[in-house]
Amino acid sequence: MKPSLLILAAGMGSRYGGLKQMDAFGPSGETIIDYSIYDAVRCGFEKVVFVIRKDIEEDFKEVFLNKYEGKIDVDYCIQSLDMIPSSFELPESRKKPWGTAHAVLVAKEKIDTPFAVINGDDFYGGEAFQLIHDYLAKMDASSLESCIIGYKLKNTLSENGHVSRGVCQTDSDSCLVQINERTKIERNDAGIFYEENEKAFPLKEETIVSMNLMGFSPAVFSHMESMFTDFLKENIHTEKKEFFLPLVLDSLINVKNEKVSVINTDAKWFGVTYQADKSSTVENINKLVKSGVYPSNLWENLRTVS
Repeated sequence: MKPSLLILAAGMGSRYGGLKQMDAFGPSGETIIDYSIYDAVRCGFEKVVFVIRKDIEEDFKEVFLNKYEGKIDVDYCIQSLDMIPSSFELPESRKKPWGTAHAVLVAKEKIDTPFAVINGDDFYGGEAFQLIHDYLAKMDASSLESCIIGYKLKNTLSENGHVSRGVCQTDSDSCLVQINERTKIERNDAGIFYEENEKAFPLKEETIVSMNLMGFSPAVFSHMESMFTDFLKENIHTEKKEFFLPLVLDSLINVKNEKVSVINTDAKWFGVTYQADKSSTVENINKLVKSGVYPSNLWENLRTVS
């Protein structure tokens, strides 16, 4: 069974100011998600599942579903706040989504093969998709083994403001030891720094970070369900607490004693954290088109699913 691709596309992007997952960036109106799916198809992924919100369902179907017909099998699921175990009652004050790990968990019924997870508003590059596909293709679907693609920090920054990144610590076997979410990472004349408690701390250019391109077996869903129940027991009334994917990785390492492989890439990430990022992202994509990495119309000649 070939790997599946799970795209987290429910986020509104408050700093960006709109539904950036549906915005056009390519010369023929392609979205960033289009490039991710195109790369995934070329690498051998056979199914893509989207996680979206109910209020964008009709727009999503109009924009995305028709264009992928005949290229890859497509499905989707809705993430909502009330998707919690029946033993809990949703607090009226809860407005914030439950987090990236919850988004993955709601896709449980849609995925039965090893799968990669990506953000809908990030451009990861074909090399990264090939690396994770090849890893997942060899994965035991019954194991709790997992992986992440590790980017060099210098290749993941925005020119228009600070970013948050999962800073990875690895052992001599390139396995994840720890992942720490560092917020307000930004480059200045003195180097790259992150801010914590109103103090600035340096980070090296070559620091390996996670961009939420991760790979799991379907066996992880049961573990995530148990984790989410424990998370709610402790945090259901803490309005801003979220169930993040790095928490799952940490649990796999320290509770289940599982291996989380870090697969490093020199690929350059780009995305649209801010509205001002759009022009540089469009420019970067046009450069890739001109150099022959992508055709000027992604879907014109690509047919893979009968």
